Amino acid sequence: MAQQHATAAHGESHGHSSVKSYVIGFVLAVILTVIPFKIVMDGTMDRGTILWIILGMAVVQIVVHLKYFLHMDGSKGQRWNVMAFLFTLLILFIVLAGSLWIMHNMNANMMPMMK
Repeated sequence: MAQQHATAAHGESHGHSSVKSYVIGFVLAVILTVIPFKIVMDGTMDRGTILWIILGMAVVQIVVHLKYFLHMDGSKGQRWNVMAFLFTLLILFIVLAGSLWIMHNMNANMMPMMK
């Protein structure tokens, strides 16, 4: 029993990726960083378009990091990690939305009346 546990802990890679997977993740992360940098440095696009491209690349880069570096996927071993991550996103959304709502109401209700 102890030998099986030691073999599983050292010999097999349950849920961990190979060096190839890390290299793929690194290359994707570099590409997803260089593209928005190049677009901003060129300055040929509209500012709104540049902003949406940067936000899109950032979201894709988050997914790349979650998959290739944090090894979060749909497997049974990662289910609790994914649930914890989703709960963190929910709390983050509640805090951000609540803060924006409070700031909007404070701005609307505390501004002096203009004549």
